[in-house]
Amino acid sequence: MKYALVTGGSRGIGRAISLQLAQDLGYHILINYHSNKDAALETLKQLENTGNKGTLLAFDVSNYDEVQTALSQFQKENENAVIEVIVNNAGIVKDDLFMWMKPEDWHNVIKTSVNGFYNVTSLLTEKLILNRYGRIINIVSLSGLKGTSGQTNYSAAKGAVIAATRSLAQELAKKKITVNAVAPGFIATDMTSELDEKELKKLVPMQRFGKSEEVAHVVSFLASEKASYITGEVINVNGGIYS
Repeated sequence: MKYALVTGGSRGIGRAISLQLAQDLGYHILINYHSNKDAALETLKQLENTGNKGTLLAFDVSNYDEVQTALSQFQKENENAVIEVIVNNAGIVKDDLFMWMKPEDWHNVIKTSVNGFYNVTSLLTEKLILNRYGRIINIVSLSGLKGTSGQTNYSAAKGAVIAATRSLAQELAKKKITVNAVAPGFIATDMTSELDEKELKKLVPMQRFGKSEEVAHVVSFLASEKASYITGEVINVNGGIYS
């Protein structure tokens, strides 16, 4: 059985990615969540309603020991399981101007995106190498490319993952493992629900927020064999914002 792991896969972009990978590529989806089990169960229900399969995996990506325990236990219980696709989607925002930013808001954002990428990917990379095939896809952000006022912590975190994506891609290319990133702009999700959409969409050449599914389609393509010669790339899904 071949699996795809989606961290933060219970809602928003993560849910859309989970559903799309199952629908397009037939993967059994490992839906990671931290605290919102109800949302994770809803994602699982939607998967099963479309004839696909999923499994819930509860762990905090920023906690190395939790990640090790959960993934090791899964591998122990499913000896023949091959996790071919890793989507590092989990992330949090704690926005504030830098001069007022609390230490915990800096560290928690960094830990979730950067340490989360390390904790999950490092544990599974050896199996990808042995399998001589794999797809690692990191969900980053427009903020990590251009910077955003009030998001110095988030921009730093996503910028770091972008740099890590490009480096790891070079390490793993010979093993037929691609490493890419997808950088959404303004996407209509729970995370952006408190933003002033009416004003912010004026900044977008397409004059609208994106949909989670529009990000998920790009991830699904990168996870497929069609994208076998694409690695170390950051693909923007942002409606044309570049300045």
